[in-house]
Amino acid sequence: MIIKEAIILAGGLGTRLRSAIPDLPKCMAPIDGKPFLHYVVAYFKKQGIEKFIFSLGYKHEMIEEFLKKEFTINYSPFTIQLSIEKDPLGTGGAIKLACTKATEQSIAVINGDTFFKIDLPQLSSFYKMHNADCTLCLKPMKNFDRYGVVELNKDDSIKKFSEKKFYASGLINGGIYALNTKKFLTEDLPEKFSFEKDYLEKFYSTKKFIGFVQDEYFIDIGIPEDYERAQLEIRNEK
Repeated sequence: MIIKEAIILAGGLGTRLRSAIPDLPKCMAPIDGKPFLHYVVAYFKKQGIEKFIFSLGYKHEMIEEFLKKEFTINYSPFTIQLSIEKDPLGTGGAIKLACTKATEQSIAVINGDTFFKIDLPQLSSFYKMHNADCTLCLKPMKNFDRYGVVELNKDDSIKKFSEKKFYASGLINGGIYALNTKKFLTEDLPEKFSFEKDYLEKFYSTKKFIGFVQDEYFIDIGIPEDYERAQLEIRNEK
């Protein structure tokens, strides 16, 4: 089983990136003449995704216009749907709303302002093998203070989430998940909530949350310094 459907979270305000891109949603930040979102979608298309559900909010009209052009020109055989927040719902509320448009029981959830080159077929097999409620893609990192860390038990279940501080090394949450939509939609969750704080960190000890480690390329353009780095690295990789 390979996961063929994905939610792309592209509704963030991008407050910390305003100095670099004052009039654009984060995922529309230009890299070598194309929005960052273009590279995320192109990569996961190659990984086997056939249907994209775009979770939109802030300046969604701008993203819709880009998607209309992008999918007409480059991805016409592919299916897209839009899930638009009238009011900010938090990451959890956005995922919950987008899941109502899913047609598959298992779906990938991907942050539109993060590029993490995970192997989707491997993630699909790992998720299926563990029969997980949610599988988190984790990135090994050294000498960092921008992220919290995730610790695993020997069976790859989540042992602990730790807060942001300086770490010499650790596994960070890379912002990509394999999610059982059927189970997730039956949870007693509010309309607005944080997927990370109010779902993953709250229920990891009682639900089957599994960590999938991938030491692959990772960039999060949430701050100007990393946006500048992304422009160099993604251009060079092209």
